[in-house]
Amino acid sequence: MDERTRIELEAATFRRLVAHLRARTDVQNIDLMITGGFCRNCLGDWYREAAAEKGIVLDKDEARAVVYGMAPAEWKRRYQKEATPEQQAAFATSQKTHS
Repeated sequence: MDERTRIELEAATFRRLVAHLRARTDVQNIDLMITGGFCRNCLGDWYREAAAEKGIVLDKDEARAVVYGMAPAEWKRRYQKEATPEQQAAFATSQKTHS
């Protein structure tokens, strides 16, 4: 596979992941962090870091909005639920295994 095709496939995969996360507003960031060690915020931060490597300056909310499909504060207002004690405990445990 040539480099351009690989990059195009990776970009398409990223777009599909982002579309999936936008559609699955029922999946909370804390759940993603517990099971996967990353969340929507992480993806936005990685996007911002990749942009910076290309000399493109994005602030944290601009980059995260790429993933959320709206301002992160708006997403939180619409969809984020308060973490349960069980989620908080699972998150604390998961931090020992995710680095």
